[in-house]
Amino acid sequence: MDTDNLRLFVMAAERLNISAAGRELGLAPAVASARLAKLEQELDVELLRRTTRKVSLSLEGSDFLPYAREILAQADAARAALGGSDAGPKGTLRFAAPSSFAQLHIMPLLPEFHELYPDLTLDLRLSDTRFDAIEGSFDLALRSGPLADSSLKGRKLADDTRVLCASPGYLERHGSPTTPADLAGHQLIAWSNLEPRELVNAAGETALLDPARMVCRTIMDDGDAQREATLAGAGLSMNSLWNVAHEFATGRLVRVLTGWKMNDRSVLWLVYPRTNVLTPKTRIFMDFLIERLAGHAGWSE
Repeated sequence: MDTDNLRLFVMAAERLNISAAGRELGLAPAVASARLAKLEQELDVELLRRTTRKVSLSLEGSDFLPYAREILAQADAARAALGGSDAGPKGTLRFAAPSSFAQLHIMPLLPEFHELYPDLTLDLRLSDTRFDAIEGSFDLALRSGPLADSSLKGRKLADDTRVLCASPGYLERHGSPTTPADLAGHQLIAWSNLEPRELVNAAGETALLDPARMVCRTIMDDGDAQREATLAGAGLSMNSLWNVAHEFATGRLVRVLTGWKMNDRSVLWLVYPRTNVLTPKTRIFMDFLIERLAGHAGWSE
């Protein structure tokens, strides 16, 4: 199977545009269409549905896409192992990350990364709703929490300590709780599932943060919006230190129940499917993020 044709298919599938994929590879539209037709003939299946108005993935094309990416990753890794001259970081890296973290800490790094690696394109999928790294065919994803999924491998980026906070204005109006029991009746900017969360202090004592014992008029699943609502005085909220460290330093937010934090041992992981070859482009981006962000002093205790 011709890897050049596979690369063309992957690029066309990602862009849903055969002509654009062909141009990026230096191919005329007619040549790109002919090459894709040849690949489909070899596989005896329609990978892309073409109409006069649009291109879309067929069901078979959608099933084949992750395998095509894996074949290309294997080929790139093999060339890198042999010291191939064309094995440098190039192509497209698909990276999924929480929008809140990416806006604060990854977006400012993009100019430096692109200057270092001008032939590498980052396809960023950003949402505070977790992506499936395997189903989404991502090369790399950023996740928070224990690495319990056996289908994934990963490297630690940083701790993800989560603490309660509020605006000074909210605390002036409603008082500042000094023990977990004092949280009852306070306004809470709550997480979407409304499940109780366990708190722990340095002595190992635990307590429960239960939304059912608080007043929850705002429920959301976006970290940036949660931070802004907290700044506006809408209530207490549980935030990652990486999301509010600047606001703590400037006094715009105040930590509540100092000494207590969420007892979930969360860690920021850079993960990739266990079955994937760790390609040069994936390794380079992972190393770059770890070098710039790992061990950040303001994110842990």
